[in-house]
Amino acid sequence: MITTAPSPTHNSLAVTLLWITPALWSVNYIVARSAPGVIEPHMLAFGRWALAGLILSFLAHSELWRQRRTTWQAAWQYLVLGALGMLVCGAWVYKGAQTTTAMNIALIYAASPVLIALGAVLWLGEKFSWRQGLGVAVAMAGVFHVVVKGQWMSLAQVQWTAGDGWIVLAMISWAGYALLQKKWVSPLGAMARLAAICMGGAVVLLPFAVWEWRQADTPAWSAQAGWLVLAAALVPGIGAYWAYGFYQKVLGASRVATSLYLSPLYGGLAAWVVLGASMGWHHLMGAGLILPGIYLASRKAT
Repeated sequence: MITTAPSPTHNSLAVTLLWITPALWSVNYIVARSAPGVIEPHMLAFGRWALAGLILSFLAHSELWRQRRTTWQAAWQYLVLGALGMLVCGAWVYKGAQTTTAMNIALIYAASPVLIALGAVLWLGEKFSWRQGLGVAVAMAGVFHVVVKGQWMSLAQVQWTAGDGWIVLAMISWAGYALLQKKWVSPLGAMARLAAICMGGAVVLLPFAVWEWRQADTPAWSAQAGWLVLAAALVPGIGAYWAYGFYQKVLGASRVATSLYLSPLYGGLAAWVVLGASMGWHHLMGAGLILPGIYLASRKAT
């Protein structure tokens, strides 16, 4: 368990993970792009978090057993966090991506770090300096530059669809997930706590996954579906969620929120390497805004 005064080693690790974690999340873009016609959204999310929960529970079984009473007493918190972080931010994103564009998703999610920063200041009492606010604004401008591919006038041509509603709910839900993790103090370490949240998410997702499985048009289970579940569980699941929970606990919700703005850069790089998508100057110009913006926003408020 990390105390209220993290060690220099914890601080160094947290800052390093802040820059690496969005790269792990970018794997989820590849999974989401590959899932339609292979596996249904709630089935994918359930498989992802049930598998992640089992692996983490095995690795953290000693701590979970020692803290079994306090964990059971806080079971409702893990169900809420599982619903926010695994159902809404998992299955609903997959569902929304079926009927909306990547540009719309990125534009909507650009608001999430702002909500987290505001919530951390107003609700959690964290400090937030003018320099951090400037960093958020600069990084957001970089995200928009990447999303619109340098053509800012194209923002006026954005068309909203029904799928955007799912993404809006997921964006708000992620802000709630991030803030509640900080608000609800837990005696569990990062790994054991994520194991409990994963199992809470799996419980919430189970009835939706069963309903999808029973539908006549549900694709038959295949090896590709299994690989998608495995990839989603290990990299953007265990890896990214554990790292985010760890460095948020060490650095604070407001300081780490803008790390989400690295996702468009890493997602574009992943699409270029794996899917053969093209990279453009707008990615470099966006990086020129996002990277220093995150540096400013993640520095400790004075």
